[in-house]
Amino acid sequence: MTSLFDTLKEKIAGKDIKIVFPEGDDLRVVTAAARLKKEALLEPVVLGDEALVTSLKEEAGFGDVDLTVINPETYGNLSEMKALFLDLRKGKATPEQADQLLKDVNYFGVMLVQMGLAAGMVSGAAHSTADTVRPALQIIKTKPGVSRTSGVFIMNRDSSNERLVFGDCAINIDPNAQELAEIAVNTAETAKIFDIDPKIAMLSFSTKGSGKSPDVDKVAEATRLAKEMAPELALDGELQFDAAYVAAVASLKAPDSPVAGHANTFIFPDLQAGNIGYKIAERLGGFEAIGPILQGLNKPVNDLSRGSNAEDIYKLGIITAAQALD
Repeated sequence: MTSLFDTLKEKIAGKDIKIVFPEGDDLRVVTAAARLKKEALLEPVVLGDEALVTSLKEEAGFGDVDLTVINPETYGNLSEMKALFLDLRKGKATPEQADQLLKDVNYFGVMLVQMGLAAGMVSGAAHSTADTVRPALQIIKTKPGVSRTSGVFIMNRDSSNERLVFGDCAINIDPNAQELAEIAVNTAETAKIFDIDPKIAMLSFSTKGSGKSPDVDKVAEATRLAKEMAPELALDGELQFDAAYVAAVASLKAPDSPVAGHANTFIFPDLQAGNIGYKIAERLGGFEAIGPILQGLNKPVNDLSRGSNAEDIYKLGIITAAQALD
């Protein structure tokens, strides 16, 4: 199997997809942006003071790379941006509040995306998840029919040529059945971006009624709703993880299931299970956890861990550009 990032690079190379990196005062961010530009994978738009970005670029060894830098404090089209922002917020922000918010690089970056001046944004190296996601939810908003965004991880293990999707592992603490169904359908669409033909397991501690609990009922109902929303998907539940992943177990616990035993897209019933699950797979199973990748937004905005290194930021830039092609 071609490696995940080789596949994604082939998709985005030479297409000049513009991705905003708001944290231009961070060496890690500038390093990643300059590398992406040097390799002609995308067209980074870095926010910050041009002299500082130039200095960081030289420190990173990319002094010869010509990055597009926008300083929000001296931006020439700020009045147009402000007018659009106020129209989008429709009375939820005063002109004075707009002036203040547009000094925030995340709001400014999201507005560039909304204005069509960039295709997506990567932030979070020096900001919290809330600081990154809130402007996206307020301005870019979720796709029609999607009530909320969610976060998935691509679990990649080159040694066994496995590529799985785990969701939601980042955003929704305790989704109800309708929200869980939406997460499943959105995750299937994300899987396709990464050349994964989604076979979706709605996970539980029960397989096909073996356990009785309101928690089991929630997953069963989410499965029913997801099938109504997207009947073309290969999706089943409720399934325990072993029944979803191991063919021998599936033959005993769910012999008639269309996905049991060979699922590759796993929907966890709540955030506790999702977070624990992806970290076990990462630490004990030897999978690389790539993400979280936010889904459900009209345009891609992705959140970094504040512990990210330049390689992590580089990879999330590639992923965000791939999402923008979808």
